[in-house]
Amino acid sequence: MRFLVLLIVAVCTIGFTFLGQCVSVYYHILTLLFLFFLLLGIWDLVQVKHSITRNYPILAHLRFLQEMIRPEIHQYFIESDIDGHPYNRNQRSLVYRRSKNVEDVMPFGTELDVYGNHHEWLEHSMAPKVKSEEAFRISVGGPECSKPYSCSVLNISAMSFGALSPTAILAMNAGAKKGDFFHCTGEGGLSSYHRKKGGDLVWQIGTGYFGCRNDDGTFNGDLFAEQASLDQVKMIELKISQGAKPGHGGVLPAAKITPEIAAARKIPMGRDCVSPPGHNAFTTPRELCEFVGRLRELSGGKPVGFKLCVGHRTEFLCVCKAMIETEIYPDFITVDGAEGGTGAAPLEFADTLGTPLKGGLIFVHNALVGCNIRDRIRVAAAGKVASAFAIARNLAIGADWCNAARSFMLAVGCIQAQSCHTNRCPVGVATQDPRRYWALNVADKAKRAFYFHKNTMKALAEIVAAAGLEHPRELGPWHICRRGEGTEIKTYDQAYRFLRPGELLDGTDEIGFGTYWQHATADQFRKDLTVIP
Repeated sequence: MRFLVLLIVAVCTIGFTFLGQCVSVYYHILTLLFLFFLLLGIWDLVQVKHSITRNYPILAHLRFLQEMIRPEIHQYFIESDIDGHPYNRNQRSLVYRRSKNVEDVMPFGTELDVYGNHHEWLEHSMAPKVKSEEAFRISVGGPECSKPYSCSVLNISAMSFGALSPTAILAMNAGAKKGDFFHCTGEGGLSSYHRKKGGDLVWQIGTGYFGCRNDDGTFNGDLFAEQASLDQVKMIELKISQGAKPGHGGVLPAAKITPEIAAARKIPMGRDCVSPPGHNAFTTPRELCEFVGRLRELSGGKPVGFKLCVGHRTEFLCVCKAMIETEIYPDFITVDGAEGGTGAAPLEFADTLGTPLKGGLIFVHNALVGCNIRDRIRVAAAGKVASAFAIARNLAIGADWCNAARSFMLAVGCIQAQSCHTNRCPVGVATQDPRRYWALNVADKAKRAFYFHKNTMKALAEIVAAAGLEHPRELGPWHICRRGEGTEIKTYDQAYRFLRPGELLDGTDEIGFGTYWQHATADQFRKDLTVIP
């Protein structure tokens, strides 16, 4: 059906050629018209710039015609901040321009939110600095880590092989290799496509332990050590929860499991692949810390961290107490916002569960500072990161680096058709159908992933210099302004209370953390304000 229009055009070309020869030469006018469309369709099949025209020759040009009748600037994302105020961001257009290495300039000035306000901004300096040419990087690895890793402040967030196509994985990893940033595997296992291009990898271990599991779904240390020792694997990320569907597992139906997916996940063919909602390798905060320590040992001393979307505050403080009592600290913690994406999630989970990124990030940063352990643990932020300003804001309020998923999907050709769960992605990004993902040209899309990262880092350097700073590490909550009610404007350090080192330990905090802290215990994941027996 995708090539039906091309077939009809070919038949019409032949038909009108015959009529022109046998009936009237005037039919050759239509012959020339359909010959033009036939040649256009053939060109659509052989060119490599547009995946959608390779999958839908001729027909896909209707989409480009629609784009021509209104400015690209109107391709909006709708976001919300932690207080629910919606505002527009020209993010999709920004990603497309940067990934295509097109200058991201625009006329007519600032884009405003739906209320006619500029909702959030970075304060600039009257004495700006010269833009730094440094590649902004951060060293990850605490005292227990013997193989620290220097990562970029922007990297590819977790997206599994199975959710993404082989060609999309290859393109992203090739872009990561060229741009010297990491590519997180997602919980779907370490596939051959992740390894083929040689880009740095962060291997994510989810609740299904895919790639390192026994037949009964439990963790297999030997399989883990075998793959974690690969030089290409730079860090290990244990996924506790995901922003788009926290506390929810997943099922990959047997019909969708290919031999390659089965090999990557270490699962049998012919059976549904079930990802449970929670881990069976640990049941308490103390056991979580011990499992992190075990993964670090099995990996040969590589940085190990965990990823979560913040839910019950007390539960995270339970983990903080367990870190202190066991003296086993993760090398990093990735905070995933509830606005993070996924290939498929229950609507109620996507809309109503989990803490949005800014609120979760500030809480985790405060908790670690209040426990006086922030200097031992790096913090990453994930959740609709698509611009240099988003990176700067997240770094200002507690992150050390950012991970982005949908931005890199857009960079390699995603058009947000929202058909990821149907296996019929029109551009070959989120499908396992070889008749569709063949259209995604790896070399071309790898360049786009590279350019998006390169140009976003360039923009970050420019806005940091405009703020009078030399490096993003100098950013603080006092550099970011946000509009409140009416004409109220506050910087983040005025809008939120940030703890001083050790305030939770010495009991001097004044912003309500102490209530959660008192109920926290290293031996149990206590829910918020659970009564201590």
